Amino acid sequence: MESANQTVHEEAELMAQTTAAGVEGVQGLVGKHLGYSDWVEVTQEQVNQFAEATGDHQWIHVDPERAKKESPFGGPIAHGYLTLSLLPSLVPQIVEISGFRMGVNYGTEKVRFPSPVPVGARVRAGATMEAATPFEGGVQMSLTVTVEIEGGSKPAMVATVVYRRYL
Repeated sequence: MESANQTVHEEAELMAQTTAAGVEGVQGLVGKHLGYSDWVEVTQEQVNQFAEATGDHQWIHVDPERAKKESPFGGPIAHGYLTLSLLPSLVPQIVEISGFRMGVNYGTEKVRFPSPVPVGARVRAGATMEAATPFEGGVQMSLTVTVEIEGGSKPAMVATVVYRRYL
């Protein structure tokens, strides 16, 4: 049985762990944990590019030598919002929704950063479908997404994110 599951997992690596079609399919996911993304490394290059894009050049992110000496974290850490910005690449690895002509990120209801992400750490996301509320022309989905650090005791980020899919 273990090898059969491994084969299925290997075949599914490029596909989302959970799939649903249409409003009814999405509603059927409410209350369910949808799975996990792959692990991804957060690099200093990403942190530097994020600093350039946002104008947030705080030394705890972009000055590795100073961060090693002066930061309580022992080295540079990723911006919290960089962690949040990983969701558009991580969530589609977890859940794929079909039967709609388009989807948009509608926003967040709550975002917390309980633990910093050290540069060089690997993170992954896990998601639970909290709600799927139909509206005229589509469905609004609320997911709790937790980004964890490999080997970490606390999550890097917990967010309630809202997506809309339009028929």
